[in-house]
Amino acid sequence: ESVSQKYDIMNDLMSLGVHRLWKEGFVDWMAPNSNQHLVDLAGGTGDIAFQFLKRGGKHVSIVDINEEMIKVGKQRKESCSFNNKISWLACDAEKLSLKNECADLVSISFGLRNVTNREAVLNEVLRVLKPGGRFMCLEFSKVKPAILKSLYDVWSFNLIPLVGEKVTGDKDSYKYLVESIRRFPSQESLIELMQSVGFISVKVRNLSGGIVAIHSGWKI
Repeated sequence: ESVSQKYDIMNDLMSLGVHRLWKEGFVDWMAPNSNQHLVDLAGGTGDIAFQFLKRGGKHVSIVDINEEMIKVGKQRKESCSFNNKISWLACDAEKLSLKNECADLVSISFGLRNVTNREAVLNEVLRVLKPGGRFMCLEFSKVKPAILKSLYDVWSFNLIPLVGEKVTGDKDSYKYLVESIRRFPSQESLIELMQSVGFISVKVRNLSGGIVAIHSGWKI
């Protein structure tokens, strides 16, 4: 809540604007069509939802536990343009107040790090997906090239909290962000977790040398 009003600005500063390309690549792989209903978890400010609709998706349910983030999303001009194609829902991703098998796609972008129980979230995703539906996750991951990892560590662990303090006045939230990235499972571990709860054909694509990764899996 303390960073919600400056959340999008900080995303640009922290990633030097590259988060926009990551999200475009995410939606590219999603390949929206006019028959699809997307449930976008941790989607409060609307980046993924708006891109999905711009590319022809039918409807999006934007879910976020943080009502301040939802308020920011509703204030964006795209929200007015797509008002009849968006539903907003404030709830916990571990206990979704959605019907069984209601979604063609479920996505989560930079949110899976922040849940208490990832397995519970993935089981909820399976519950709300239709048979043959797809789950996609865009998240910070483990950097592969050693030289890039060294540079990335300096930037993330030392500079991001300082930038966060200057822009939002909240250094602690960005110290948490960096620590949550450090603790998040590797690409291979997340594949194993997705498979263990029942997803099939799980694949991963690394972006920017593994700074972020896209995971994709399907419900039988």
